[in-house]
Amino acid sequence: MKGSIHSIETFGSVDGPGVRYVIFLQGCKMRCQFCHNADTWQILEPTQEASDVLKNALRYRPYWKQKGGITVSGGEPLLQINFLIELFTLVKREGIHTTLDTSGQPFSRTEAFLEKFDRLMEVTDLVLLDIKHIDDQAHQKLTGWSNQNILELARYLDQIHKPVWIRHVLVPERTDDDGYLKQLDSFVSSLHNVERLEVLPYHTLGAYKWKELGLSYPLEGIDPPTAERIQNANQLLHTDHYKKYQD
Repeated sequence: MKGSIHSIETFGSVDGPGVRYVIFLQGCKMRCQFCHNADTWQILEPTQEASDVLKNALRYRPYWKQKGGITVSGGEPLLQINFLIELFTLVKREGIHTTLDTSGQPFSRTEAFLEKFDRLMEVTDLVLLDIKHIDDQAHQKLTGWSNQNILELARYLDQIHKPVWIRHVLVPERTDDDGYLKQLDSFVSSLHNVERLEVLPYHTLGAYKWKELGLSYPLEGIDPPTAERIQNANQLLHTDHYKKYQD
């Protein structure tokens, strides 16, 4: 099984527990206004075998120690679910911790998708779920897609008791609204499998990629959130409640 891979980060420290070997897959259908990896959007022909990807990763295994392992991010990894199943199956045979970083957009409760997703979850230790916006209409404006199936994915992961870290990007004029943050807090607190809730401050480091791709950057002129607004978001989302899971 071949996958389409955008890039590799050999010593990741923010995409799961411990030191991670992070594989960024190519292809994403969402068009998040704050995306810092717009160059991962295009869906390309897969070229790399899962066994070769693992072989390259294993060279860094001594650095992972007990907590670390392999994370697959994107793009959107679930667009390559067959490749993911094979890769994570091989990884688990090596006794390595697996983390899936997803925005959840392709998720569906259809029998065909769930059959594959359940197989993937059997070889996935942790899911990092990015909830872009809690309000559906605002989510559509921000990403081009509804959030209904994404929230349904969160509920399904709770149903199957899969450990989850929730991530939320704090964007002034988009997601940094007390009402929205309180709604998100209410939703997350209804789940029983969330081990961490992270507020990720919006940044402009990927804006140049939009320009290189000939795209107009939709958040031009919007600055990153202030320290006060970040603290406010953490308070409203009660992220301290999850501190027992911090490294």
